[in-house]
Formats: sequence, C-alpha cells, structure tokens
Amino acid sequence: MTRPFLKWAGGKRQVVPELRRFVPSHFGQYFEPFLGSGALFFDLASTGDISGQHVWLTDVNQDLLGTYHALAKDAEPVIAELQQHERLHRAAPREHYYRVRDELFNPRRRRLFDAAVPVFPIEDYSPALAAMFIYLNRTGFNGLFRLNSHGSFNVPAGRYTNPRICHSDNLRAVAGVLGAPAVTVAYGSFESVLAQARRGDLLYFDPPYAPVSTTANFTAYTASGFGDDDQRRLQEVTIELAERGCHVVVSNSTAPIIAELYTTNRGARRAGLRAHTVSARRAINSKASMRGDVGEYIISNVTPAE
Repeated sequence: MTRPFLKWAGGKRQVVPELRRFVPSHFGQYFEPFLGSGALFFDLASTGDISGQHVWLTDVNQDLLGTYHALAKDAEPVIAELQQHERLHRAAPREHYYRVRDELFNPRRRRLFDAAVPVFPIEDYSPALAAMFIYLNRTGFNGLFRLNSHGSFNVPAGRYTNPRICHSDNLRAVAGVLGAPAVTVAYGSFESVLAQARRGDLLYFDPPYAPVSTTANFTAYTASGFGDDDQRRLQEVTIELAERGCHVVVSNSTAPIIAELYTTNRGARRAGLRAHTVSARRAINSKASMRGDVGEYIISNVTPAE
C-alpha cells in the first residue's frame, strides 16, 4: 500500500472512501491538477486502477513539484538527507526547524527561483531541498504550505511530540509509483488539462477551498493566493470538461460562492454536475471552536456508487 508522504492541509486521505464512490469502473487518462498530497492518486495506484494508464500530476506550487520529481528520480539521496533532519530534530526540535526554514530552505529556494523567470525547471530542485520541504511539511503547523508576500515560506513549527519524519519504505514505494513511464509530473495550471483531456478521461480537482468564514481563510498556497475569480475560472473549466464527456470530480467547501457556482448555476446543472455533501474533519481555522467535523462538497457529473 503506497500512502501519501506529505501532511497536506486539507488533504483527502480521510475522505478517499467517499471520493472512490465517484470513480467510474472504466476511464481513460487520469488527471490531478491540484496535486497536494495526492491521496486519491496514491489510492488508485495502490489498487491498480490506473495501472498502465497515462497519469498527469500537475500543480503551480513549484516546491511541491520539485519535491515529487526529486523523489521520483533520486529517492535514496532524499531519504538520506531526511534521515539526517530526523536525527537533528529529535535533539532540538524547534531550533532545527527554524534553522532549516530560515537559514537553509528559504535562502536556497530563493536563489533557485530568482535564477529562473517565470518558472524554473523542476529538475533543478535538488534532493537536499526536497528533503527540507518534506521535513518542514512533516513538522510544521498543520501541514500548511504558506508563502508571505515576498514569496518566502513562513509556516511556524508545529507542536508535535514525536512526528514521523522519514518513512523510508513508503518513500521508496512512492518513488516507484511516480517513476512509472506513464506518470507525468509537470508544472501547469488547472486550465492546462484542457489541452490533453478527452472523452472518458477522469479528472480530480482539489483546489484551495473557498473559506466558509474569515477565520478559515487559508488560501495562500502560492504567493498570489486563490480567490473567488479563480473559483469561477475553475467552474468554467469543469463545465467544459463535463460537456466534453470527461468524468469530473471536484472537492470544495460549502461556502456560498461554491454553492452559487455549482448547486444553483444553470450551466453547471446542464453539464450534469451535482454537489454532494460529505462530512470531513478539518483543523484549519484560527478559532479552535470552529474546527472539527464540517460539511464539504464533492461535485461531479458521475453518479456515485452506493
């Protein structure tokens, strides 16, 4: 069983059983444009449901893509670096976290990003940077990836007693899955799927959620964020794909903007898109009283299995 190696805020591991209800028994290519932890992708890979099919894993988070690529191509150096971070973290957790974040990770990634405009080749993301990214993800607050206005990673250390930092066996299994010839990991916006998606393909969109309140507004996945206009553009893409004959699945919050775009929108309904509410446990809210089980939408033109 290959499991996600990242602790991604809003990751879908807990709702994979619900998502699987919307996976058709037969489909062509598989697309996951908001890669994140890749929970559904890894589940489909583990069960053999995408064996031999072309898989497109894309995102606009260059650190995330660089880490996936480095792990696929150079797993052992990534693992060796991560094991060293694990040892140093055990000795001095907070000191090592902030040293890695402020003295190593941000300066090194800044040099890499500044050298390439507008997008650096993900092949240039080193195993050392990938290991730092995984380490910060596994030990930072709630698995958040957040950039400030200057494009620097600024997530504070998490409060974990004994975090699992380096699961070597799973990382090797992940590398094997990502390194398969039919799997493509590449930089690309969610609109980029329109160039390759055909009738019968399956596409899963898991964008940064529209906030249901001002205290849950964590959308700084990239320096430019992901706002209402982005949600509207995503809705237009999903409608076009559904009309093309693709199988489309979208996860999102039950915020008013999402309800407006999918539950009452005539274009969405004509395309066969329906919003189904499921329960999920979420921890991303600045008010502790507003964390816990919440309703979320799974939006799809696929009739869910019973």
